[in-house]
Amino acid sequence: MNPNTSSELDAFWMPFTANRQYKAEPRMLVSAKGMYYHSEDGRAIIDGTAGLWCVNAGHGRSQIAEAVSAQVSQLDYAPTFQMGHPLPFELAQRLIELSPRGLDKVFFTNSGSESVDTALKIALAYHRARGSNGKTRFVGREKGYHGTGFGGISVGGLDNNRRSFGSLLPGVDHLKHAWLPGSEFTRGLPEQGAELADELLDIIALHGAESIAAVIVEPLAGSGGVWVPPQGYLKRLREISQAHDILLIFDEVITGFGRVGKAFAATRFDVIPDIMSIAKGLTNGAIPMGAVFIQNNLYTAFMQGPPEVIELFHGYTYSGHPVAAAAGLATLDIYAQENLFDKALHLEDYWAESIHSLREFDVVKDIRNLGLTGAVEFHPGASPGKRGYQVFHHAYWKQDALVRCTADTISLSPPLIIEEGEIDQLIHALRESIKSLY
Repeated sequence: MNPNTSSELDAFWMPFTANRQYKAEPRMLVSAKGMYYHSEDGRAIIDGTAGLWCVNAGHGRSQIAEAVSAQVSQLDYAPTFQMGHPLPFELAQRLIELSPRGLDKVFFTNSGSESVDTALKIALAYHRARGSNGKTRFVGREKGYHGTGFGGISVGGLDNNRRSFGSLLPGVDHLKHAWLPGSEFTRGLPEQGAELADELLDIIALHGAESIAAVIVEPLAGSGGVWVPPQGYLKRLREISQAHDILLIFDEVITGFGRVGKAFAATRFDVIPDIMSIAKGLTNGAIPMGAVFIQNNLYTAFMQGPPEVIELFHGYTYSGHPVAAAAGLATLDIYAQENLFDKALHLEDYWAESIHSLREFDVVKDIRNLGLTGAVEFHPGASPGKRGYQVFHHAYWKQDALVRCTADTISLSPPLIIEEGEIDQLIHALRESIKSLY
């Protein structure tokens, strides 16, 4: 199929897309290898976004393809409800060897959205299992993105993701956005803003700690615009939540698997949550899969009844799917063989210097970065969102580069296999695209 006319594209309702705008001028990708996509019109497009934050080891990895092919032939599907097969057990063991200390139980899902909703349900069920039935409230944060399930959009803090869907979950509060004016153009973690975590104390004072089950944050807020946490902010959240018997959930769907310079942001920031959701880089984007890490003491709370009784009435048809698990195991092998979790730290200074060179343009309002993530935010102008889309559009069609736009922010998260020359290519493409605004 070569869908070049609007009628050939009509059947697919595309997610998070202005469908009529896209279908009037489709941007079709037909293959990928290494750092590059290949477009329908034959151009090599440098991938500045690792797909959607997920292709951390680069595209077209034969090791993953071969593992998937072999697994489909050997065991295409097996249930994990009251049955099992070896791969999710093996993958879970490999994952806890990478996870922050204490997070040594793994529950498999199929996406980041499912991982978040699973984490929220485990938090509620944990409190009930130990007799704290009143702990049912959640605390999220402004600009947080936690997927598109009803739980995730309830604790999330992006207005457009919430406003069309009614009242959502009851009993949810939101911390203020963890950023203060004066932090513009900071390289890495802003020095100011740790005190913003103390707003959790105000929420506790309002509702009582006895009513709050968990607080959930992204260590680095990715989809909302690459908002890097202030120095000490996450540690302060951990101190407050721990002191008041409130679970801390990290959503590491984006930051997991080397994006910020360690296997997980929790490890880099030395802040260990009670529950942690992951997905995306788990299989290098090749097969949908997610997971939730749980502290052992939480798991133990569920294991107190008769051994023949199901401890958690939750799961998915494809939890621990054999083909997804095979992709995950192959992906972890690549990360280890190529030391990719160290790559973001190795390139962090070069990346920061490169992306912050774009400060030369007066239309640029802020630049943020950590590890191999970055954001260039524009002053909105007369029509909010127009500048961001124009830069995204020009980058793809004129500079052969894929970047991500959210309103007037361009977000970058290239595959971890990127080298300095490819950073130069990507930033050059973005620089030329920003010039198109003038």
